[in-house]
Amino acid sequence: MIGIDLIKVERIKKFIDRFGNRGLQRFLSQYEIELCQNNIKRIAGYWAVKEAISKALGVGIGSEFSFHDVEISKTIKGSPVAILNQNIIQKFSIKNIAISITHDGDYAIAVATINK
Repeated sequence: MIGIDLIKVERIKKFIDRFGNRGLQRFLSQYEIELCQNNIKRIAGYWAVKEAISKALGVGIGSEFSFHDVEISKTIKGSPVAILNQNIIQKFSIKNIAISITHDGDYAIAVATINK
């Protein structure tokens, strides 16, 4: 299954300007907030990849899958990795997940592939 998401970085900037750290906590863990280091493009990428994962699952963000059911981390070489909640892995019979995040100009784009 494949999911993709595109978000305008300015949309995330406006969201953060309006809601501040409380807004960030609505879709990022404390670890992710620290990892982003207030980098708006990175924050937008994390939003996009979580949306892409929800689309790959076929459910979107909602009652079956929330932003906090996945945590984005980095490998030693800096590649993003998705760490899914164990309940989500079991619920959707997930065997493997791969993600990619990129930025171009005013946009953050993310792709997620999930094998069941």
